Amino acid sequence: MKTKNIELIVAPQTPHFVGDGFRVHNFIPSVHGLDMKRMSPFIMMDYNSKYHFPPSEIPKGVGVHPHRGFETVTIAYKGKVAHHDSAGGGGIIGEGDVQWMTAASGVLHKEFHEAEFSKTGGEFQMVQLWVNLPAKDKMSSPKYQGITNEKISKFILPENAGIIEVIAGNYKETKGAASTFTPVHLQNTKLNKGGKASFSFPANFNTALLLIEGSIKVNDAELVPTDHFALFKNEGEEFSIEAMENATVLVLSGEPIDEPIFAHGPFVMNTREEIIQAIDDVNSGKFGYLED
Repeated sequence: MKTKNIELIVAPQTPHFVGDGFRVHNFIPSVHGLDMKRMSPFIMMDYNSKYHFPPSEIPKGVGVHPHRGFETVTIAYKGKVAHHDSAGGGGIIGEGDVQWMTAASGVLHKEFHEAEFSKTGGEFQMVQLWVNLPAKDKMSSPKYQGITNEKISKFILPENAGIIEVIAGNYKETKGAASTFTPVHLQNTKLNKGGKASFSFPANFNTALLLIEGSIKVNDAELVPTDHFALFKNEGEEFSIEAMENATVLVLSGEPIDEPIFAHGPFVMNTREEIIQAIDDVNSGKFGYLED
């Protein structure tokens, strides 16, 4: 097996607000070198780095909006979010939980700070990923996977190095709880200071990591600090990380979907005509109804 080395390390970009409840740094697709085609099947990544929201009687968030053609994956590190969609999916995503919504043929949804969290305020830290769907599945039925931390499989690393929470795909023989349409690996790696972990993914899979907490050294060579994103080359299969201090690392790797991407706002399809159809379908009420 050949070593998979880092191609690019990216500092967090200037943050912006999505609605009034999510202060995010966008890595995919706004950073040069991290466009949708290069990062497929990961076509968007917003990172709400640790941010303190003051108490509010009215929950902050994002009101009703549509999606078609992909999946949204929200990973909560700090704070709580309430989700509702027009296909009947929904629930509270708390610290350590994951929400995996398949928009597919189309849903309306909304996301707000959970009511009690909103009233008390506090630290908020989340990642939202958009995972593309292949053309044959873009118009499949919407579904919702609410994955609490208790349901997430955990691999205990030897020598008190830490644990790996396997959200999707697998780590060694430990399989993730989420079902996916194409091969996707998504893992929260939580290392104690000095702890090490090794990973192996096919050379052609698009592979990256995001430093949620702490700092790490990759392949005994390159330092990646807090809130930074590291993209790996599509060469080699194996890499290792070592925690310079207690660290949480989101590791993602997926098989590219080799199809045209035509994206417009909340829709990601394969052609311009499909985007026009999506807009028509929203306007004609085919995405259902959801109260604002």
